[in-house]
Amino acid sequence: MVVSASAPEQDRSFFGQPRPLANLFGVELWERFSFYGMQGILLIYLYYSTADGGLGIREGTATSIVGAYGGAVYLSTILGAWTADRLLGPERVLFLSAVLVMCGHIALAVLPGLTGVSVGLVMIAIGSGGVKANATSLVGSLYDEHDERRDAGFSLFYLGINLGALAGPLLTGLLQKNAGFHFGFGLAAIGMAIGLVQYSMGRRRMPATAREVPNPLPHRSRLMVAVAGIAAIAAVTLLAVTGVLSADRLANVVVIVSAAAAVGYFTVILTSRHITAVERRRVLAFIPMFLASAAFWSLYQQQFTVVTIYSDQRLDRNVLGWEMPVSWVQSINPVFIIVLSGVFAGIWTRLGDRQPSTPVKFAAGTAIMGVAFLLFLPLAGGGPSSAPLLALTGILLVFTVAELLLSPVGLSLSTKLAPRVFHTQMVALFFLSVALGTALSGTLAGYYSADHETAYFGILGAVAIVLGLSLALAAKPISRLMNGVR
Repeated sequence: MVVSASAPEQDRSFFGQPRPLANLFGVELWERFSFYGMQGILLIYLYYSTADGGLGIREGTATSIVGAYGGAVYLSTILGAWTADRLLGPERVLFLSAVLVMCGHIALAVLPGLTGVSVGLVMIAIGSGGVKANATSLVGSLYDEHDERRDAGFSLFYLGINLGALAGPLLTGLLQKNAGFHFGFGLAAIGMAIGLVQYSMGRRRMPATAREVPNPLPHRSRLMVAVAGIAAIAAVTLLAVTGVLSADRLANVVVIVSAAAAVGYFTVILTSRHITAVERRRVLAFIPMFLASAAFWSLYQQQFTVVTIYSDQRLDRNVLGWEMPVSWVQSINPVFIIVLSGVFAGIWTRLGDRQPSTPVKFAAGTAIMGVAFLLFLPLAGGGPSSAPLLALTGILLVFTVAELLLSPVGLSLSTKLAPRVFHTQMVALFFLSVALGTALSGTLAGYYSADHETAYFGILGAVAIVLGLSLALAAKPISRLMNGVR
């Protein structure tokens, strides 16, 4: 059955939301299961000794690889969004990207050493970028821009993400501890396969607009794009082979590329003749939100760099005489998300047009993220296994509150402010802020050590609080530029 254009407005069959949200909820759940399940054991796989089943890479290099990989995932949303807007449409790109993610996890599971890491992470990064940009865009397409259910719908979608993020590290961590890293990576591949089967069964329910190509690329331009793509791949390969693109520089490279891509994207959209004056003002309003988002994610994504090292080396993980796997710490945040996402969705729905504006939510999220880093200070300076698990759990609760104020709201905002001809690519711009912040998390992690925890957490926390307060002061003029969008 094809859903009509007006159907989403009347369709309330999935917890008061349009029915196609359930299908997108499912595929994102399993994609996140595989993504976070793999990422929960990736860093320790890189720096654990070969005797412990790892690769024995230096810690600083390992965090650079993880930061660069995480940034590349979100950077790849540009490719996924562009392919959707210009070539295939978002629904087809979503499906093909999920297939690529599954293949990447298989590569990590079966290929040995750095070969598996290189092949697997590249495939997963490109595939995950395509899934993220297009799943989010498709969720936004289910609502009119003034539909008050939008933020609640995105919060439910975010719940699916975090159900997968909860289960993934728990199960892959157990397999890694009891059977080895490659079994953990294999489970991630199985999870993505389940997601693909589920999504395939429900594809027919997606709106007809999901298969439309909003801004088709002229046939005469396709050869030029193909040549440019091949040239880019050849250039990256050459830089890697010659050692210019070394592992310990990867995070810095992704930071530079993400920043340059963001400047280029904003320039292309703002100078386009195909957007209206109102759409141009809304894109301008998105710029300070982009910067706040990048700052937020540079701290938040340290869950996969600094917090992972902290959990491995400083955290007391003994529970009733049993030492839980390092990766299980990655499941604490999703538990809080699952509990609180419904609460936040209910609050936004109940408040309706009385809820705080998006700039105010962004400001609060950024400042609270800074507070979370300051909460590490009372624990600073201890020895191995000296930090209580309960204390880190409390800090991650503050992470969660900050995340719920910014991340699902940011996804929703990118679809509300998007010019018509740049709908999916505007979502990619939001993910570019995540790419920039995630890569920065890998770069910043290089400055962390147990001997300098006070300065590290104190400076970064204070900077985030100042940025949040600055955004709060600018909230009213930003809201005016948004021209009626809250």
